[in-house]
Amino acid sequence: QVQLVESGGGLVQAGGSLRLSCSASGGIFSISGMGWFRQAPGKEREFVAAISWNGGRIEYADSVKGRFTVSRDNAKNTLYLQMNSLKPEDTAVYYCARQIVGARSPSAFGPWGQGTQVTVSS
Repeated sequence: QVQLVESGGGLVQAGGSLRLSCSASGGIFSISGMGWFRQAPGKEREFVAAISWNGGRIEYADSVKGRFTVSRDNAKNTLYLQMNSLKPEDTAVYYCARQIVGARSPSAFGPWGQGTQVTVSS
């Protein structure tokens, strides 16, 4: 069973950047599709980005396309999310997870990390 730990969150002003990391252990990270989700207070967990095992297929939510970049380093068992031009509406807890089936629903992913808080001030 893969175990995931997110890091890199914090407080940033609108227009700023952050890079999130997701460190994986105990599983088959290098042959697994991976994804990023986020959940704001009072809202459902929503899809942000996904990347196939070799990086050959990448998907983004429309709300982050052109601003966020997902990548991975299989040698380091690490998934990344580079977030640029951040907006207050990007404020949420960000989670990484292994993709079980090819869909964007949270039920298509698991297990989940503990999440990392991203707060964007206006």
